[in-house]
Amino acid sequence: MLPRRITLKLCCVLPLSIMPLGLLAQTKPPAPEDKILKVFLKTADRSNPQRLVAEWDLASLKKLPKKTFTTHTPWFKEPVTFTGPLVRDVLANAQLKGKMLDAVALDDYKSKIPFSDVMNFDAILAHSINGAQLTAKNKGPLFIVYPYDSKKELQAVVYYQRSVWQLKALIVE
Repeated sequence: MLPRRITLKLCCVLPLSIMPLGLLAQTKPPAPEDKILKVFLKTADRSNPQRLVAEWDLASLKKLPKKTFTTHTPWFKEPVTFTGPLVRDVLANAQLKGKMLDAVALDDYKSKIPFSDVMNFDAILAHSINGAQLTAKNKGPLFIVYPYDSKKELQAVVYYQRSVWQLKALIVE
């Protein structure tokens, strides 16, 4: 049996020494081969309500045509430059069409995005902000961003709510 003093040190110090490793894992950029986005198709099958259609790693997403724009956002004081593929290009590459998208974040936050948004606006899956790769610490690894400054209608709460950061999955309905 360990003396009480050593037991207390293990109980109090050990978790504190391990905790930064967890934080580090969340803030380091994903490796190019890490699967960072899953795309599902919603099905009518109750036993399997969604079918995995595609998985993307960062390297594959970066091979798609890129869109870069600078825009004001409610999350940053100054205009920010975002880079990434158009959402519609990612979905077209997976040969998917639908009426609605569910965008799911790492913390399981979900937002419904009309398919018409990705067809009519140049919404992107941003993987870079001001030239630096996004990480979980700064809204990555992927962030759905609209070019808010391009149209007055995009400067509205409804579009800000559809801008999911720390994106991990898209579900096409």
